[in-house]
Amino acid sequence: MRCLRRWLIGMTADGEAPGEVDGEVDGEVDGEVDGEVAAAERFEELFRAAYLAFHRRDAKRSGLAAASRAVLMHLASAGPLTVGEAAAHLDRAQSVVSDIVSHLEAKALLERERDPADRRRTLVWLTPAGFAALERENQVPAVDRLAAALDRLSPVARDGLLGGLQALVAAAQAPTPTPRPRPTPEEP
Repeated sequence: MRCLRRWLIGMTADGEAPGEVDGEVDGEVDGEVDGEVAAAERFEELFRAAYLAFHRRDAKRSGLAAASRAVLMHLASAGPLTVGEAAAHLDRAQSVVSDIVSHLEAKALLERERDPADRRRTLVWLTPAGFAALERENQVPAVDRLAAALDRLSPVARDGLLGGLQALVAAAQAPTPTPRPRPTPEEP
């Protein structure tokens, strides 16, 4: 298993990264990375290692079938709906969605309630347990393992890590600037 893990994160048997020579790893000297491509490659290596360290290892997250998860996710984003409205949004037969809703209601993940605006209509909405199940389904890392590792970091390192990740996500969501043409060398 240790050999597989080293292979997955790109480490050699002696614990060094491939291509490491006297503390330098492909454009990296003492933790500094030279250039955007080298930085992206180093981030990819670290991201893979972090994923392996913190991904959830439970076989089934909450036991929700894909159709049940889809209904919960849709209701969480759309708000309370009738079974017919949910069926139309999900492009499924009303009888199928009704069965899924009944199953989720029996698990106490959904509840039916009268529409306050029209007492003839019955709306379907998530219970607190339904929101919690959906939250568990959407968790990629094992939060307890991640919290334990973050607790071992200094406050400065933890804040730097979180601030850096926040800045990276913001940069990824920012509009891409139009690249300026590079000057071409003049011919003699």
